[in-house]
Amino acid sequence: MRLSCRPLATSAALLLLAACQATPEAPPEAAERQYGTLTFKPCTLTSAQASNNVEAECATLQVPENPEAPTGRKIGLNIALLDTANEGEGKQDPVFFLAGGPGQSATQVAAIINQSLRDVRKKRDIILVDQRGTGKSNPLSCVDAEGKELSFDENAAATPEVIAEFATRCAAALVDRADTRFYTTTQAIGDLDAVRAALGVDKINLVGGSYGTRVAQQYAARFPQHTRAVVIDGVAPNDLAVGGDFANTFESAIELQSAQCRKDAACAKRFPVDTRTQLRNVMTTLAKAPVEVEYRDPGTAAVRRDPVSANTVTSLAFMFSYMPELSSLLPVVLDEAAQGRYAPLMSLNSLATRNMAGQMNQGMQWSVICAEDADRYQEAPAGDRILGPEVARMFFAACPVWNVGSRPKDFTAPLSTDVPVLLLSGEFDPVTPPRYAEQVLKHLPNGRHIVAKGQGHGTLGAGCMPRLLAQFMDKADAKALDASCLDTLTAVPAFTSFNGWEP
Repeated sequence: MRLSCRPLATSAALLLLAACQATPEAPPEAAERQYGTLTFKPCTLTSAQASNNVEAECATLQVPENPEAPTGRKIGLNIALLDTANEGEGKQDPVFFLAGGPGQSATQVAAIINQSLRDVRKKRDIILVDQRGTGKSNPLSCVDAEGKELSFDENAAATPEVIAEFATRCAAALVDRADTRFYTTTQAIGDLDAVRAALGVDKINLVGGSYGTRVAQQYAARFPQHTRAVVIDGVAPNDLAVGGDFANTFESAIELQSAQCRKDAACAKRFPVDTRTQLRNVMTTLAKAPVEVEYRDPGTAAVRRDPVSANTVTSLAFMFSYMPELSSLLPVVLDEAAQGRYAPLMSLNSLATRNMAGQMNQGMQWSVICAEDADRYQEAPAGDRILGPEVARMFFAACPVWNVGSRPKDFTAPLSTDVPVLLLSGEFDPVTPPRYAEQVLKHLPNGRHIVAKGQGHGTLGAGCMPRLLAQFMDKADAKALDASCLDTLTAVPAFTSFNGWEP
């Protein structure tokens, strides 16, 4: 989720990985396409997080906001089609991509998905549906009557009380255009099946990332007759209270990064204090007295002055642990900070925050986690952890003031199906570690779990994975895949200076 005061819970939810916009008045000669009962028109998918646009076709499907009140308010589901030139059998079972978050728009990450599923697209259409409450599917955006984004008091400390006050204002702004009780995973999978039916296809394939793995599991359990094959990347078990285990998974990721440095002679010599200890030391120093830092904004090149706090350090470390290519910078950045030089840390934090900004819909995220996770979270003793229980407290702080829906009684039951399922994990994933996928795999006789070495959160585009995904979609046999091509994946070496790592 995105909060202006950016507590660590914000960074966590932002990473747990542009609406479908038609080009201004598509030219008259642009052909429309009928796909089932849906009429698709050419459009361009854009995103502030991607350097390239994706040419696609877009359509809207009207569905009841409340499925039990079909004559009540309708919402338009924003749908994008990345079509294939293939006209063979694969056209009969398209691939639906399910975005993360909760709160991410599927069409916003079209450029990334188009690249990761490029080999799949050679034979199958890719369907992107903005989950209700995100993108252009009646987004639960926290804006006032004039469309101005509501914001936090920038001078207020990040506390559960501050978040709850903001959520109260957001809920009031939404009351005339959305009933937030009906923006949960349960309604979302009903929407997906409505899109499937409108397309006129009997079976679909699912590819879900992070929170999207929950959506995929729930759909496959409720609509097994319409599910051909499933890929879940960064697996969240159905009984996981999203946001409740961050402290433990983050700790494990930092320990893995520390171990990587100790294994490398150059890194171990350059940084005798391991990453975990250095992180705790810097946090302790800044917790006593935040420091005003002058640094250069990497986005604008302007010189800025901002306070750096312990929360800044842990937020950056958390974001880095999602992306191995950036986590390689963590030891040198922390070493600089330990010597009182915070400018590199602030510049990188600004860059990472800029890249994550606007990716999650705040209101939709609350609708999901408050209905599906908050009451199942049980606070454990802090123990010797870098992050304490305050992370989860802020994560669920909006729930007492939010108009909350419900979940089915069997919602947390593990997915148990004969449908072929390919489970993917990044070795260093700080939010959905490989052990989560192993838990889910126990109930999947036709499932297989692949761990991508040296990777973080999200592995669809790693190495030869795009080719493996296409092979899986062709044969729907996870166990027959030859995944040896992934053996070349390795962790990115830690930088021993800002010039890079030692040869």
